[in-house]
Amino acid sequence: MKYLPLSPKDKREMLDFIGVPQLDDLFESIPRDLRFTSSLEIPSARSEMEIHQFFGDLADQNHRYRSRFLGGGAYYHFIPVVVDSLSQRQEFLTSYTPYQPEISQGTLQYLFEFQTMFCSLTGLEVSNASMYDGASATAEAVLMALRLQKNRKRILFSAAIHPFYLEVTKTYCSNLDLTLEVVPAQDNATDMAALEKALGPDVAAVVVGYPNFFGKVEPLADISKLAKQHGSLLVTTTQEALSLALLPSPGSFDVDMAVGEAQSFGVPVQFGGPYLGFFTCRDEHKRQMPGRICGMTKDRNDKRCFVLTLNAREQHIRRAKATSNICSNQGLCALRATIYLSCMGKHGLRELAEQNHAKSEYLKAGLRKIQSLTVDDGPHFNEFVVRFNKPVAPLLADLRQKGILAGLDLSRLVPGRTHEVLLAVTELNSKEQIDQLVQAVERLV
Repeated sequence: MKYLPLSPKDKREMLDFIGVPQLDDLFESIPRDLRFTSSLEIPSARSEMEIHQFFGDLADQNHRYRSRFLGGGAYYHFIPVVVDSLSQRQEFLTSYTPYQPEISQGTLQYLFEFQTMFCSLTGLEVSNASMYDGASATAEAVLMALRLQKNRKRILFSAAIHPFYLEVTKTYCSNLDLTLEVVPAQDNATDMAALEKALGPDVAAVVVGYPNFFGKVEPLADISKLAKQHGSLLVTTTQEALSLALLPSPGSFDVDMAVGEAQSFGVPVQFGGPYLGFFTCRDEHKRQMPGRICGMTKDRNDKRCFVLTLNAREQHIRRAKATSNICSNQGLCALRATIYLSCMGKHGLRELAEQNHAKSEYLKAGLRKIQSLTVDDGPHFNEFVVRFNKPVAPLLADLRQKGILAGLDLSRLVPGRTHEVLLAVTELNSKEQIDQLVQAVERLV
């Protein structure tokens, strides 16, 4: 992709055309005390060869770890080369937005297939054509619950959900007429007694993780029963989508909305993004779903074709009544997930999930033999908490020196939990790597 800068003459012609004397006049709405007026510290121009060398030197500063056990919402999975190969074909790479369905059949078809696959994973009837990420999908689910439950203004949010998901939801709801209450966690899962006490006729929805931030599988059957007794909607948010290939589907527990993060499906972990949110719900709620839905129909020649069935965005007919501004920016990530899931297939995805779970249980068994630490009990998928008898920051630093990225120091996201590590295991962690981690931890503690 070529870089084609504007010449001073080009800029002058554009400013003259719109009747603006100078470029700064376009920013008059920004207070002058908030503007950056100094010069940018940018090096002088360099040749193409020098630029390659410059970025090569920067890349050489990266530290490469032999084994990684870091999760907490971003997971290191193997991505088949076919995902890169097909997603970078120009027919896909340059065709994000199907505004003209008659010439966007390929884009609409893969989005339709994306929706179909996520309905199968979550056990719910309707999926939209992706969201920004798991955090914003969770926030959008809360907003949707409020639209569906107009006379209820309280949301119960489990403290065992990813802290970032909670912060994003708070931001979305900060100026709305609602009360967002955090239900405390006990033993790394939602405190059921506290949840039952907090429920009432004014609660629009209960939001829980499945699995939650600490890797634990919440008792959805019990939570669903409590929520339904009070007429509240139940929303699950999943940060490790692969778990849905092994766990009972959210839909089997009468969940109203199942949302979350699909980065695990063919989207690499790359400096924090882009990620890929998914959003599914019951058929009866679909009119309030954010984003867009692609549907399948027949043309006048009785041939199968695809259309935008629901498109409640602000730039279409909904205008100020739009339920979302989600649009085409996530098209490429959704395409990668569609290709990945198509290649894996139902049985392949299930086998992969079983590998993740089995390797996680193998690591648990090894760590439980070390007396100076405690492994969290309860059902997990591929992630769990380990508690040490001293702060973990020095231990993790020592392991990094040995080339092992050994989990997330929980105190970085949950204040006060300085002695705990969140460990994640995927198919890319070999038995040898797991054994090396156990041995290294045993020596250091």
